[in-house]
Amino acid sequence: MMDKLNLNQHISKQFNADLEELKTDLLEMGGLVEQQTVDAVAAIINADSQLAEKVITHEEDVDRMEMDMDEKCIRVLARRQPAASDLRMVMMVTKITRDLERMGDEAHKVAVMSIQLAENGKAPLGYVELRHIGKIVHKMVIKAMDAFAHFDVELALDVARKDKKVDQEYKSAMRELATYMMEDPRSISRCMNIIWALRSLERIGDHARNIAEHVVFLVKGMDVRHIEVKEMEKRIRADHDDD
Repeated sequence: MMDKLNLNQHISKQFNADLEELKTDLLEMGGLVEQQTVDAVAAIINADSQLAEKVITHEEDVDRMEMDMDEKCIRVLARRQPAASDLRMVMMVTKITRDLERMGDEAHKVAVMSIQLAENGKAPLGYVELRHIGKIVHKMVIKAMDAFAHFDVELALDVARKDKKVDQEYKSAMRELATYMMEDPRSISRCMNIIWALRSLERIGDHARNIAEHVVFLVKGMDVRHIEVKEMEKRIRADHDDD
């Protein structure tokens, strides 16, 4: 296994500063995406087109942050040539940045659905599910970024567990909405807006789980992608026992 993560012991003070800047900037980006998620859900539930427009506008800020982060990571790699845990840190920052940008894209989609519903009339169903899944996903985003901020594997595990719950809630909502549309074809257009919004929230949850997996790799040097939560937990517990 690679060296254990330690970002505070480098010969170069400037290297320390570079890594801390990457961390700070990523957390700032995460904060903006988190707010986008909250605002997008509130916009669709409250038919608030003005709030939805705010979410859409902030997507440009997220895109700009992504490009800035990429440039900084490339600069650190070129100048410092980091090894072991430091290299993991820079590479995981680039991966988390990608996930945050995609989460911003999904929040943008929810905001667009909000505007369409505000113009065409509310859907007859789905708002309770939107609020419920939105709350779970919001907590996932917060915990995923906290896991990164504190290099906390336990928090990362909790995010992975919550992702499974979101998947279950999403499938249940899809079944209910599909049944309703079959019973009342006139509702199809508006219900589809809710379905696309729910799909975007489910994807935000997926990206939050990705971030959690990146944190596990960052801290443990362990690749836990594409495995069940129980197996992820088993591997992490085994690694703890070996320490």
